[in-house]
Amino acid sequence: MENNKNITWSETIKKEARGIDDADFGEIQSVDSEYVITQKGIIDKEFFSFPINLVQYYDGNAVIFKVTEEEARKSYMQSKDIDDASNSGVLETETATTDESLSNKTKKEEIIPLMSEELDIIKRVVVDETSITKKPLKETKTVEIQLVREIVESIQRRPPTYKTEGEAQEPIQSPKEIKISLKREEPEVTKKPYVKEEVVIKKKIVTDNKKITEEITSEEIDTHQI
Repeated sequence: MENNKNITWSETIKKEARGIDDADFGEIQSVDSEYVITQKGIIDKEFFSFPINLVQYYDGNAVIFKVTEEEARKSYMQSKDIDDASNSGVLETETATTDESLSNKTKKEEIIPLMSEELDIIKRVVVDETSITKKPLKETKTVEIQLVREIVESIQRRPPTYKTEGEAQEPIQSPKEIKISLKREEPEVTKKPYVKEEVVIKKKIVTDNKKITEEITSEEIDTHQI
């Protein structure tokens, strides 16, 4: 019924009525809150009374019904022209009897549509997530390197040279400590990140079969009350 809400039914009068596989049901004659009445043919007229919920859509030129021609003739075809009583929930048609004594009498048949529901299942895409955790792994690594340092190799005495002759001073009167600089190398450790390896995650598509169980409602007639 969702598509029916947007249809202006007054515009569909005298428009084509079509069904599944382009079945021809003639033209729309009248529409009420429950039924759409169609007429096919001019001389040999055929009339159909479709429940309005069988309308699939209206494209501006034709009203399309969700019914095949075989289904229409079996369940929705009327045996005679439909009068104004077709606007009620129960449709009535008159069929003259072949018995001359009953020629002035008529039979009436009442048609009560029995409705049902069908499952309409669509598929939509949802996104699940899986987690992959990276964690630190501590390990001790030993690297051997060479370090250079200065030491006192020897102490020698020798006559003064030109470097010290101009530096003559009074002799010291008490002990004096003279510091000699000795250079050496010390290790300085820094950590530099690098890509050790790659982890490749591959995804593939798998198909699962799932059974959908849902309760639907169908109409049935209770003949015990007749």
